[in-house]
Amino acid sequence: MSVFKDKILLITGGTGSFGNAVLRRFLRSDIREIRIFSRDEKKQDDMRHHLQAYYPEVASKVKFYIGNVRDKSSVDVAMRGVDYVFAAAALKQVPSCEFFPMEATMTNVVGTNNVLLSAIEHGVKNVVVLSTDKAAYPINAMGISKALMEKVAIAKGRELGHDGPTTICCTRYGNVMASRGSVIPLWVEQMEQGKPITITDPAMTRFMMTLDDAVDLVIYAFTHGENGDLFVQKAPAATLETLAQALKQVYSRVDPKYADTEVKVIGTRHGEKLYETLVTREEMAKAIDMGDYYRIPCDTRDLNYDKFFVEGNEEISRIEDYHSHNTRRLDVEGMMELLLKLRFIREDLGLEPRRKAREIRSE
Repeated sequence: MSVFKDKILLITGGTGSFGNAVLRRFLRSDIREIRIFSRDEKKQDDMRHHLQAYYPEVASKVKFYIGNVRDKSSVDVAMRGVDYVFAAAALKQVPSCEFFPMEATMTNVVGTNNVLLSAIEHGVKNVVVLSTDKAAYPINAMGISKALMEKVAIAKGRELGHDGPTTICCTRYGNVMASRGSVIPLWVEQMEQGKPITITDPAMTRFMMTLDDAVDLVIYAFTHGENGDLFVQKAPAATLETLAQALKQVYSRVDPKYADTEVKVIGTRHGEKLYETLVTREEMAKAIDMGDYYRIPCDTRDLNYDKFFVEGNEEISRIEDYHSHNTRRLDVEGMMELLLKLRFIREDLGLEPRRKAREIRSE
């Protein structure tokens, strides 16, 4: 029997890549109901038809709610009777958020706050808020909005305290391979169209995680978290050059011509980092090593300014961030092994039956 037995789980932003991965993990489990909350009726309809086609015996476990996290009243409707919440609704495309920072703020900060307030009011037992490595030392609007979202969630957890009726914690993870709008599906599309693969900076590094890794992290936080905790999964990284070479080699199994695809360097985009930090050195100073994860408990000092300005921590100056330049680095072979775990790539290579339209290149 699992902790999810006969429980109701709500996923905000549930039609995205993460929501689909959770469904694959939980649909045939002993969970009673999964509620998908999002603002896009077309994606909900696509998901509904996909479930009916491939999971007819359990499709009725999934209930769909149209709404927007910016509108708390619509969140309240979906929240009634819910036991657990995975808060995944977000604007997360760096260029979009850069041009429309208030939209990022309204969804990522205000929207998340609405979800937390509603969860507390409705007696939800656990909430896990999903964040990104771009929230650590943020330099773009998306990362800044996600960093403030973390602060809101951690502050709410701190207010509720160790024995609070609702437990709120955060997860922060890096690049999720082949999530919607990410670089791997783009590069595959470029190769198939006979175009060069466009790389911003070959030396740029990114953490590499599969969607299953992201789900594992959220479940770990759910089962181990206390109010105000932040969880990070240790992950390997690769340069963009390594990723491109690995992708070319994998797709040469479909057609040898793909091994010769040109790689074109276009330069770093506005708001883009050379490497991504998952844990800042300030966080590393208090991080608890859990093996495959870091647990970063919240700062429990009260609003006494002496505690912030008089008391310091000399250890911080001796600690290094945990980032994609100093984690375990994948070579081409290791990157290929990780790519072959991706569902749409396995479908393209004929390693498993195709379950999505060919043009849908995301997990």
